[in-house]
Amino acid sequence: MDHSLGVGVNRKGASAHANLKDKADRATTEQVLDARTRVVLLKMVGRGVVAEINGCVSTGKEANVYHGVAHEPVERELALKIYKTSILIFKDRDRYVAGEHRFRRGYARHNPRKMVRMWAEKEMRNLKRLRAAGVRCPEPVEVRENVLVMDFLGEASQASPRLKDAESDAWDDLYVELMLTIRTIYHQCRLVHADLSEYNLLLHQDHIWIIDVGQSVEHDHPSAFDFLRSDLSNVEVFFGRRGVTVLGLRRSFGWVTNEEENEETLRKLMSEPEEKDLDDGAFKHTYIPRRLDDVYDPERDIEEGRVREAVAAAPGDDEQVADDDEGSVGDNPEDIDREKRPRGHRHEDRDAKKERKKAVKAEARERRVQKKERKKAAGH
Repeated sequence: MDHSLGVGVNRKGASAHANLKDKADRATTEQVLDARTRVVLLKMVGRGVVAEINGCVSTGKEANVYHGVAHEPVERELALKIYKTSILIFKDRDRYVAGEHRFRRGYARHNPRKMVRMWAEKEMRNLKRLRAAGVRCPEPVEVRENVLVMDFLGEASQASPRLKDAESDAWDDLYVELMLTIRTIYHQCRLVHADLSEYNLLLHQDHIWIIDVGQSVEHDHPSAFDFLRSDLSNVEVFFGRRGVTVLGLRRSFGWVTNEEENEETLRKLMSEPEEKDLDDGAFKHTYIPRRLDDVYDPERDIEEGRVREAVAAAPGDDEQVADDDEGSVGDNPEDIDREKRPRGHRHEDRDAKKERKKAVKAEARERRVQKKERKKAAGH
């Protein structure tokens, strides 16, 4: 019998079952059900996690959701979220991962299956955080590889509608409920959803439920404020189209991030609508530093803020205040120079840079000459 080893053959011994790899092993059904995923599902059925797996109820850029049924310990409906591993439409994961503490050791960027597995585990941890804080979201049951099992939001195999397709007569109350939920997620869960919109919200049992939290980031993420601002912008636009008196992007951001706000202050702000001006448009594109290191010149910014507050609080005619302000600036040229000249050498022009380097070299040369003279004097 010929036991010659061929390409891809198991070298541990002669066997008729060679470890031959073929494209068929990676072939998928409905973009998610490849051979490995089917093995994971069969093992879940064998362990009793799920008894029946029915049709697909939702498709998205990163996963498909299937309806399932469990018989033990009690009969209940489940949702099986199966992440795509072969056909990755959602490739912009770097902006949600880079800089976050939970991924400080990196992630398998070039291995789709490992990357998706970490993504599924991250979503399960985020769901547990939300459930612990009392946020309405699916209860996670188990995660294996690229399959996440959780509670099914719906009745009789019919999924609850997305907020985009839902109908309601209480949009004002739903807006308040969602804003309180965003605030709870931010302060108690210390997370930012990072993809909050009417497509990732379900109207279930007359309440808003949060789904798709795999991309949610922690507070220490460099873009956490940008994600929060984007989430609030989507909320403001959607509910504004439903006739709700929304706060506006700038006020809603301040209300969510302020620890002392509550539902009473939210409804009070809603009863005092802010005039639409350029503040929201400017705030939408304003850079928001997360820590003091992100500020280029904090001393100057603090001092300028104090000057503006003093000018605003000073009594008297506005023109007189303006004249005094102009006179004070003109009388102190150092303030003008300090305001125009940023700290450091990043904004230095070419000629000034040459002169500075020349002076540094001359100073170093002088120090070397003095050092030689001291050694020479010590030798004599």
